[in-house]
Amino acid sequence: MIKIKDEAADAAYALGWSAVKRMPEPMARRMFTAIADRTWRKRGTGVLQLEKNIGRVLGRPADSPAVREVSREAVRSYMRYWMESFRLPVMPRERIRAGMNVTGDQAIYDAIGKGRGVVVALPHMGNYDHAGAWLGTQGYPITTVAERLKPESLYNRFTAYRESLGFEILPLTGGASSFGIMARRLREPKVICLVADRDLSETGVDVEFFGRTARMPGGPAALAIQTGAALLPVTLWFEGDGWGARVHEEVPQPSEGTRKEKTRAMTQALADAFAEGIAAHPADWHMMQKIWVEDLS
Repeated sequence: MIKIKDEAADAAYALGWSAVKRMPEPMARRMFTAIADRTWRKRGTGVLQLEKNIGRVLGRPADSPAVREVSREAVRSYMRYWMESFRLPVMPRERIRAGMNVTGDQAIYDAIGKGRGVVVALPHMGNYDHAGAWLGTQGYPITTVAERLKPESLYNRFTAYRESLGFEILPLTGGASSFGIMARRLREPKVICLVADRDLSETGVDVEFFGRTARMPGGPAALAIQTGAALLPVTLWFEGDGWGARVHEEVPQPSEGTRKEKTRAMTQALADAFAEGIAAHPADWHMMQKIWVEDLS
């Protein structure tokens, strides 16, 4: 039987997609900012973990005023992500394109032009759904994976929403091998986008991240090794009413070592690029879960 809280969550998201996208944008922004501030003041588990994570980024205690200030902006940034996600299906394509300030994206086009697939790896920053939609407007529709949510109806809503943006969505679990399908897409060649700063498989790669050991998924590196695709880290942030993105330099595949050693080295390079982008825009990193090993254990 579906739990009542699962039914409530599905109903809440359904209301969001149906109602928020019809609101005037200034009204929606004010409402989601108010929700963010209320969430921040309640200091629930997610906010406390966020402050612990941001404290490590800033090198400050989690309860310091500096961390608290950034955490409040981070919760607002996260709520902005949701507000924009609810509105993205009706956002004019011209605004999606014109509002995006991107550097380094020529690397994507160059790789595809040479017949290589591209693995775009991102942290939970800014609005990654908008970034995927923006890439689609450039003529490069993406394939990605989605964690199965409960209830199934909620997962189906997320899938339908992202498919409406032009994404191909593969289930993380419970379906055909997503790795095999992504490998085929890369050989076509196409673009794969993966959020890669939190391991959901419990078989991730340990990396150094802001001076501590964190665990991140090895899938992006493994796909690049398997197919010869370009592995490109991308970091995202908000710029006023628009969006910023940086496509970092391609992560090279080591010429020597076992597959496991190559995966570890390339995942560490991803972590280094993520750290650089997060340090520059800490309030746009929405990590409210545990990623450092000392927290996981």
